[in-house]
This record gives sequence, C-alpha cells and structure tokens, in this order.
Amino acid sequence: MGSNFRQQLGAAGEQAAVTELRRRGYRILERNVRTVLGELDLVARDGTMLCFIEVKTRRSMAFGLPQEAITRQKQWHLIRMAQWYLKARGLSGRPARFDVVGVLMGRDDRPTSVEVIPNAFDVPS
Repeated sequence: MGSNFRQQLGAAGEQAAVTELRRRGYRILERNVRTVLGELDLVARDGTMLCFIEVKTRRSMAFGLPQEAITRQKQWHLIRMAQWYLKARGLSGRPARFDVVGVLMGRDDRPTSVEVIPNAFDVPS
C-alpha cells in the first residue's frame, strides 16, 4: 500500500470519526494538530472535558480491530503530545482525557463501523 492510499484512507476515517463525534455532541476544536513530537488527530470538547482523540482506520479486521493498534508505546506518545499541546496553549493542569475512534471502511470508502471509546486509557500518575 502506498503512502497516498494510506493518507486517503486515514482522511476518510477521520471524517467518519468527526461525523460520529459531532452526532454524539462533541465539539471539534482542532484537526491534525502538529506538535514537535508528531500529530494529534483531533482535539475536541465533550461537555467541559477536553479530549485528545486518536483515530484508527482499517479496511478489514485481518490484523484485529483498528483501536487495538493503540499500544502502550502509542499511548505514551499521545500523552507526551497532549502535554506539549496543553503547555503550548497555556492549559497545563487542565483536566483532559484520551478517546479513541476505531473506523472500519468498506471498499467504497464508506464507514461500515465507527466505534468511539471515551477515556480509552488512563494517564499513569
């Protein structure tokens, strides 16, 4: 699979995630936020809670559910990017959580499944 194919699949999955999150009442604040450590897919607000949202998209479950790709190492990376974001925006100490959206896409680039997992993992203290 080429990089362009993955980018298109990722963009389609992210749009499906945004649509579902908005349906659930989330307010999307930012998309594809570049940090010095990488990119945060989505930053949103769910009520008063600030949410850092990782979107994982796949065409099949051959390698498991999309959300299963969020390994412990990936969690640590997301935590570090979120800390950078909060500090850069003057929001350090603000309560936040990490949500994951797993998207399965059909061959026609339409989502067949969009699973939102609020508070998908805890930040170690």
